[in-house]
Amino acid sequence: MKKIYLLAFALGAFTFSANAQIIDDDMEGYSTGPVHEDHWSSWSGAAGPEDLIITTDQAFSGSQSGYIGDDGVQDAVLMLGNQTSGQYTLSWYMYVPGGKTGYYNIQEDEDTGASGGIWGINVHFNMDGLAPGTGYVVDDQNPANIVATFTYPENFWFQITHEIDLDTDTVVMSIDGTEIYNGDFYSGGNLGGVDFFSIDANNQYYLDDVFFDAATAGVEDFAAGSFSVYPNPVKDVLNISTKTAVDNVTVYDVLGKVVLTQTPGVISPKVDMSGLASGAYMVQVTIGNATKTVKVLK
Repeated sequence: MKKIYLLAFALGAFTFSANAQIIDDDMEGYSTGPVHEDHWSSWSGAAGPEDLIITTDQAFSGSQSGYIGDDGVQDAVLMLGNQTSGQYTLSWYMYVPGGKTGYYNIQEDEDTGASGGIWGINVHFNMDGLAPGTGYVVDDQNPANIVATFTYPENFWFQITHEIDLDTDTVVMSIDGTEIYNGDFYSGGNLGGVDFFSIDANNQYYLDDVFFDAATAGVEDFAAGSFSVYPNPVKDVLNISTKTAVDNVTVYDVLGKVVLTQTPGVISPKVDMSGLASGAYMVQVTIGNATKTVKVLK
């Protein structure tokens, strides 16, 4: 089912900023067809042809995903609560068919009319249809300025993750745990939403397992590239790749209940999750005084 959890972990397992909007959406709770509810809106703000389409043609988990096609009209907005400070994790799984294009940008305001369409970074997949499997991060202050080039797998689901620091207006982006960009966010320190747009007649991509939350304390101490988990989804053993010894690993279910804990005390430990039921989990990793939490599917 669709999951939107305002995770009130009174036990102190997680520390979120007070204004965080927590989204964990696997697309399963919607009827197929256009979706315009909860955190899904459109560029115009009105329900209609701009909306994300829920489809069963592809899915990373479950049987449904969100679809942005090639009509040049779809312009879906994922609303993130107009955050103005703090650190956040924003991720989703994405599928771009071979030779197709894709595009999204980060909005400074949920209300695109109020913001005048002000956004930060733009991300292109196979820009202009000239480079299948190649993506570009573009500075919207200067649309001709490509600040990063990266590769992505066509015809496969991949996870794109944004570790956002609004206090410094920076972002670290990664695909399947590999860093693709570390630099300016170009948002003015504001995070309103994500605009998923049908950019041309060759556009086609799917979205699944959208996740957004406030970063845990100490996340900045996990340098990009020094921490990752794989495989995700996990079948039995979860590998945690680090450059320093991990003091504690705690696994929570979506209700905040501790289902597994261990104190490995070694670099790059392994966590046996074979005894856990299929579903979504939050894996909290602690190194010294720094803690980071990631979502893991099983």
